Formats: sequence, structure tokens, C-alpha cells
Amino acid sequence: MPSQERPEHEREGYRQGGDDQQVVGTPSLLGPERVESHPVIIVHAMDGIGVERDEGVVTITIDNPARKNAMTTDMLQALLAVVVAVAADPDDRVLVITGAGDAFCSGADVQALADPGAVHPLVGMRATGDVALALHRLAKPTIAKVAGVAAGMGCNLALSCDLIVAADTARFSEIFSKRGLSLDFGGSWLLPRLVGLHRAKELALFGDLISAKEAADMGLVNRVVPRAELDEFVQGWARRLAAGPPLALSMTKTMLNNSFAVSMEQAVEDEARSQAVNFATADTPEAFAAFFAKREPRFTGH
Repeated sequence: MPSQERPEHEREGYRQGGDDQQVVGTPSLLGPERVESHPVIIVHAMDGIGVERDEGVVTITIDNPARKNAMTTDMLQALLAVVVAVAADPDDRVLVITGAGDAFCSGADVQALADPGAVHPLVGMRATGDVALALHRLAKPTIAKVAGVAAGMGCNLALSCDLIVAADTARFSEIFSKRGLSLDFGGSWLLPRLVGLHRAKELALFGDLISAKEAADMGLVNRVVPRAELDEFVQGWARRLAAGPPLALSMTKTMLNNSFAVSMEQAVEDEARSQAVNFATADTPEAFAAFFAKREPRFTGH
């Protein structure tokens, strides 16, 4: 197999192994001024999952390019640990998930699953479900940055994010049926909500590979951009979200996630309570003050 180009953070100043952290650069400021006066990029890796923190934006890189970033059980557990950590850290405001090299994630690593020492399939699938649920429950904006193939569990990992930005080279497939399997990683819940029941059945029952444009046309992804512009576009969206009001965004995300399960009466009551919480924070007065002063607001989440 031809060698895969490594992500930039692995080529320059990247130190792998354990949970060691290393400052590898100082980014230029983009967008509104952040609370931190001396921003740095922190990178570390564990079990095939790379993590970068930069001014409130956490980027997870699925790092198994030799197998198109197929996920092992250890990688799933590492991914779960990062999502849980992001949920608990107020300095982490946005989560971006991407893949190393030219793939997003080709699904589960079937070679690892075939290992005689692997856990029972039911135990393994429940662990997979734990990751899907943790990502769904994360009360912070999430973006999937998809440059190449996103198949099976990898496809549903992308769909689990709040926003999907795909390169024109990206491809998507609910490939499970071609492997004698049913949907997992929340796909049976996500697909009908994104594209409707009949289109969801088409995608799941046939398992065909579709292009980024086809995915956008049916509402699976938010944006399709040229491959050379993918990083810059996602960075721009992530910066904008990181500069937004954390509590307001978290409550908006929660209400939208719950919208298919509640009545209109409950929805407007949830909206009223959310607004009451917002008015009790410092962020809403700051937003009004910034508007009248014709400057960018500085939201703190307090």
C-alpha cells in the first residue's frame, strides 16, 4: 500500500506516546479576541487518536491511515475518553473530528475484531454505543471534517456531529449490509432524522457508496468544498463557534436534539427557560453592549 501523507501536526514537532503534551506552535489570532492572552497549540496522542487544543477548539484526529483510519476497540475507548474530557472542560468550546491522511474513517477494524482475544461482540457493540451516546450528549458544537471515505461506523461517526463539512473528494457509505451486518453507532436513529425514512432505508439496505455532492443533495452534509479549502473552511467555522456564547449554544443544541421527542408546548417552555438562564448570565449583557459599541462580544460562559 502506498504511504499516506501524515497530518502536519505529526510531521512538525509532534511527540507521540502516552499522554505527553508539547507546545508546538503559536497560532495567529483569528476572529474575536480570546480570553487567553498567550494562546498555544497543545498536541498529544493515545491509542491511535490524536488530540490538538487550540484556543477553545479541540481537534480529534483518527490516526490509523494504513487501514483508512479503521477503528479498533482501544481507539474507541480513547475517543470516548477525549469526548468525556471535552465535556468537562469549560475551556474546550468546540470539537472537530477528522481523519489522518486521505480518509475520514472506514469503520471498525475487522482484523482487530477477528482477534481470538477480542471481547464478546455484545460487549464490544455496547462500548461502541457508549461512544455514540457521549458524542450525542456533548453539549458543545461538533464538526466532522471529512476529506475522504466515511464508511460504516465511520459514516455514522460523521453523522453524529452537529455539522459536517466534506471535501469534494469525500465519499459516504452505510456499508453494513455488504458485510452481513446491521447499522450501528446510532445510524438507525440518525439516518431517518437527517434524510427521512425512505431515503434512510435506501442508504442502509443497499449500502452504496455516494459522493460528497450526493450526500449534500440529500441533506447528509452541510457543505462541500474543494479539498484544498477544507482545513481553512472548517477552521473558520470552528473559530466562530468557539467565540460564541457557550451556554446559549449548548442549550440551543440540546433543544434541537430533543425536538423530535417533545411537543410544541414543551418546546416553547424549554425555550422560555433557556432564555431565562441566558439573561442571568454575563454573556447576554455583553452581547448587547458589544452591539451598541460596534465591537465583537467577548463571551465567557458565565
